[in-house]
Amino acid sequence: MTDLPSTGPMRGVTSYGDPGFSRFLRGAFLAAAGYDKEDLSKPLVGITDLSSDYNPCHRGVPAIVESVKRGVLEAGGLPMVFPTMSLGETLLTPTSMLFRNLLAMETEELIRAQPMDAAVLIGGCDKTVPAQLMAAASSEVPVLIEVTGPMLTNTYEGQRLGACTDCRKMWARHRSGELDAAQISHVEGALATTSGTCMVMGTASTMACMAETLGMMLPGGATPPSPTGDRLRHAVATGRRAAELAREPILPRQVLTRPAFLNALAVLAAIGGSTNAIVHLLAVARRAGVDLRLQDFDEVSDHVPLLLDLKPSGQGYMEDFHRAGGLPTLLNALSGVLDLEQVGMSGRSLADLLSETSPPANWQQTIRTLGQPLGATGALAALTGTLAPDGAVIKASAATPRLMQHTGPAVVFESPEDAAERLDDPALGITADHVLVLRGSGPVGAGMPEAGSLPIPRSLANAGVTDMVRVSDARMSGTSYGTVVLHCTPESAVGGPLALVRDGDLIRLDVPSRRIDLLVDEEELERRRSELKPFELPERGWRRLYAETVLPASEGADLRFL
Repeated sequence: MTDLPSTGPMRGVTSYGDPGFSRFLRGAFLAAAGYDKEDLSKPLVGITDLSSDYNPCHRGVPAIVESVKRGVLEAGGLPMVFPTMSLGETLLTPTSMLFRNLLAMETEELIRAQPMDAAVLIGGCDKTVPAQLMAAASSEVPVLIEVTGPMLTNTYEGQRLGACTDCRKMWARHRSGELDAAQISHVEGALATTSGTCMVMGTASTMACMAETLGMMLPGGATPPSPTGDRLRHAVATGRRAAELAREPILPRQVLTRPAFLNALAVLAAIGGSTNAIVHLLAVARRAGVDLRLQDFDEVSDHVPLLLDLKPSGQGYMEDFHRAGGLPTLLNALSGVLDLEQVGMSGRSLADLLSETSPPANWQQTIRTLGQPLGATGALAALTGTLAPDGAVIKASAATPRLMQHTGPAVVFESPEDAAERLDDPALGITADHVLVLRGSGPVGAGMPEAGSLPIPRSLANAGVTDMVRVSDARMSGTSYGTVVLHCTPESAVGGPLALVRDGDLIRLDVPSRRIDLLVDEEELERRRSELKPFELPERGWRRLYAETVLPASEGADLRFL
């Protein structure tokens, strides 16, 4: 009994010092779970279950799990479901980003430690899919990504409404006094009424599109809404394909190549995707051993226009994108700038897949063409300058054109809590020309929360101001909009230039020149630098390990030892 199987439930054994006994014991306990010899002769497909009461977006996951299981069984495999962390964006403190790397590490280790010949990772809510892609990149078995899918829209007083760009716009109307307490309460109940992730081009939808473009998801999987049969049918197909891959493996590292990432960058620009995708794709590429840099995003975005009419860069919602043909139709529209030889986990080249896909139809306006784009090139821009020597980013497609070149005095906030306490203080004398600066919010300083899109001070909102230049080492939600410079690197907690800014310092933003500069002479900056106090690390646990080992945003904010 020393010849151990390399596949199926007996793949790898618990270490008891006697491999034969290990197999015997495993068989005994699997028998207790109701598995017989026929079951144990099949290839095993592990399926993650990220359903959680703390993650409302994932309440549709149990049905998706059952659909994946059905597909695995139909294709002659044995499905086994296992739980991992579920990162519910709105119910984690201080930010789900703090736990992305922990979920990635947990998923990677469970794929390695548990017997499985292939895996289906079911995620959706913002940081789950990036974490799963990071884990997949290090996997030695085939991996497919499946998502819970976006919510369906609702209405409020006849106005079409959906989480979460509309969340921010309606809250801004409440802050300005346009909506009273009763009205904003009604809005709260109308924004998110089905299972699924935000139905705009936020981070969840963006990363679903990235997974499909990279070839880690079967075609057509990024857009089907969570409550629909389309979503469940795609899950069944994913289960079938996973069982096939268990027998004839394609490994993620064969799919996650530099051309695949460049395709993803082109799609990211065309959809007006979340700035969060920049940090996530850098992390996935690093795990996959692919040389991807911040400048690559800018170079690709510079020649790919905005094609997708979805909030926050446009007006539509994910269900509109799905009805218009979904990502395969958008890929068809982009085919002239893509590497069509790439082969994903489907086993087919992109050229082969697109041969079965039609270009954008005339009856819809959601997906545009390269010849008639919705917006200009440069939807995402990478900046450098004296305020961000190692890089910063801005979502130009969701910014105000007149603010793309702007010089104004800084108003500095030390943390998101400080901003919440003082932002509306009339004594600060904030005008629309000021630049709001938030620091202490990078990976080391705070786990990199989505705090960069600071609200407009109440007095200015009441006066009709809807946008200002905002600069930080934080992130912002993919559902956000505005002229917001993010991910300033090095971050303030490690002594980056953001730590040296003082109230009244002039900051110059010049997006066409790809610059963000602090207009203070070097001698004064050196004096300020000598006065900086070292950042105090968290006392213990994951937060301590994270702060000690996390990489900067420009390198994906993964852990150094991974």
